[in-house]
Amino acid sequence: MMKIWRRGIHQFPNLNARSVPKELIEKGQQRVIDASLTLIRERAKLKGELVRALGGAAASSSLLGVPLGHNSSFLQGPAFAPPRIREAIWCGSTNATTEVGKELNDPRVLTDVGDIPVQEIRDCGVEDDRLMKIIGESVKLVMEEAPLRPLVLGGDHSISFPVVRAVSEKLGGPVDILHLDAHPDIYHCFEGNKYSHASSFARIMEGGYARRLLQVGIRSITSEGREQGKKYGVEQYEMRSFSKDQHFLQNLVLLHLHLPH
Repeated sequence: MMKIWRRGIHQFPNLNARSVPKELIEKGQQRVIDASLTLIRERAKLKGELVRALGGAAASSSLLGVPLGHNSSFLQGPAFAPPRIREAIWCGSTNATTEVGKELNDPRVLTDVGDIPVQEIRDCGVEDDRLMKIIGESVKLVMEEAPLRPLVLGGDHSISFPVVRAVSEKLGGPVDILHLDAHPDIYHCFEGNKYSHASSFARIMEGGYARRLLQVGIRSITSEGREQGKKYGVEQYEMRSFSKDQHFLQNLVLLHLHLPH
């Protein structure tokens, strides 16, 4: 499958080498990008209208899939995750009632605006700088349709950067983040890739998109990870000291955000 995904991507350098006009390629890329954003915009608009028509919802979580895996330094499986997550939600092995009595099949609780067509965009030769902006714009489109709140399905951890950046920009300031992970993902530029799945929080912190970052559950951290954490004032809680930190973490209060309706 990865060979199929990358075949189109590899064709574009060859096209450029054959003197295909750059303007022609760029116009085609922009059409694909515009169509991709239109798809998310219209689906979010439809779901927002549905929830508003039903009434009684202050917020509705809305699934937004980002099937991206090429920034993983090892396995590429995260690109296949969004449909598998949906399959698990709706597999029928159990009912749709949550622990607090909410019904997931009620659109006032959970909606779905689909996936960003990441591979189709990349197959047009769109590089990661633009792709990260497209992901962020898609998140913003969902946020614009009150009362929808994007619940993003990855995708490797590189998508954390454009998602957090979009939320921060939309809300008008940095946000508090509780990051549950075995790794801090804060390398400056892992293996030379600034968008590596292992560098997402370096991009978030250097961009000023997080007011406070708490990383809980860390069990594999290098000297660079610790140095980067100190540089950006990250609060890192490792598994080896979890029993000591547990009381604090259980009573943790983060910034309360009030989103516009």
